Amino acid sequence: MVNLGFQQKLPSHLLTLSFDDGFKKSFLKTADIYEQYELSACFNVIASGHFPGFTSSSEAINAFELGDFTTWNALVERGHEVMPHGWEHADLAKLPLDEAKIRIDQCINYFKEHLKGFDPRQAVFNFPYNSSTPEVEDYVLTKVGALRTIGNPVNPLPSAGLRKLYCASMGPDNIDEWLDGTVNEFLEGPSGWMIINTHGLDEEGWGPMTSPYLDNLLSRLVKIEHLEMLPVAKALQKYA
Repeated sequence: MVNLGFQQKLPSHLLTLSFDDGFKKSFLKTADIYEQYELSACFNVIASGHFPGFTSSSEAINAFELGDFTTWNALVERGHEVMPHGWEHADLAKLPLDEAKIRIDQCINYFKEHLKGFDPRQAVFNFPYNSSTPEVEDYVLTKVGALRTIGNPVNPLPSAGLRKLYCASMGPDNIDEWLDGTVNEFLEGPSGWMIINTHGLDEEGWGPMTSPYLDNLLSRLVKIEHLEMLPVAKALQKYA
């Protein structure tokens, strides 16, 4: 991850809600809610999700409309973060390593060609299904600045050399209550950076939250002085 300037003073707690898959309706609504609080949302999208006839192995994705790169570029222009979430949402840990590498290259190359301002050195690759192996992770880190996969969601605060980041996720049902308890426990605990992998809003995607809950959550969190909410790559750029 390239250092863009002098390191700023870190808050004691950093929180990222990392929205996966690319649900057009949900992501646009999420962006609107975040903007009410002058926040930047963290979106991770499937590179080929807008192709005609696209299907994923996840019915939670196939049932809803995914956005295209016109949508994603518009969100970037509005100040939100859009990062790779695989070529077609394949479980890379279950593929032969050579095939997984091909899918990763397809994804990164498509982002370079179609997402304005995309710089792999500053990018975060968000593993589909949060599923990875050490070998696939090592390959991804030859292509991008950092990665996100499953693990203890309370990471160290950003620092030079922090490239493997871990998250928690919950589903397939509504996550409002789970998310509330998880965030509250984090805020009452020691310093760190929590990354929660979320998906769509209301009825879209695996483990959705309701849009009123997201609105209420953000309205509460922005008032906490020792907490900052940032997308993953923006946090690394600002503090690492």
